[in-house]
Order: sequence, then C-alpha cells, then structure tokens
Amino acid sequence: QVQLVESGGGLVQPGGSLRLSCAASGIRFSNYGSDWYRQAPGKQREWVAGISSTGTTTNYADSVKGRFTISRDNAKNTVYLQMNSLKHEDTAVYYCRCWKYWGQGTQVTVSS
Repeated sequence: QVQLVESGGGLVQPGGSLRLSCAASGIRFSNYGSDWYRQAPGKQREWVAGISSTGTTTNYADSVKGRFTISRDNAKNTVYLQMNSLKHEDTAVYYCRCWKYWGQGTQVTVSS
C-alpha cells in the first residue's frame, strides 16, 4: 500500500525554476528521512539531495548546491525539491525515496 508519487516536472528554459513534489501514502512519513535522485540518459542514477525526518538537516550534491532546496511538510506527507537556475545538465528523470520505497519518477527537461 506504500506509494510515493512525484509531480511537478516539465519543460523549462535554462535559468528557470521548477518545484517537484513527492507525496507519500501508506507509510509513517515523519519517521524517515527522504532523498531525491536523478537519472539522465546514458548516465547512472545519482543522488541529488537529502533531508532528515524532521527537516532540520539537509544535504546536497555539489552539482546542485546553492541552486536546489529540499524541504518537507510532514503534515502533508510530502517532500519537495525547489530547483532554481536550472541548467541543461539538470535534465533527467527525478525520483524520490523514503526508506526502501521509490517513486516512479518525473521528467525534468531544461531546454532553450
């Protein structure tokens, strides 16, 4: 019954912004930290950002530090990824993870 559903992906121009959401159900979401990953064509899946269960601690890959912000709203069972100053190399399918559960991903395409 556990389900993670990503949303918010789409097409955006370089320098633009998107906000991804990952809504969880069937799990006590507030007990677990969460992470965002991404996978670009021809590349391995890479870790992007992580957040502790309470939201007090966040970590970022060097490639997105200063541009992306991970946050969560435990009352809504949702984790977010605010992506600013997007670059073409950010193009990928973005996945959220909580414990052993993964979402199905949402496509982000950065193109001019």
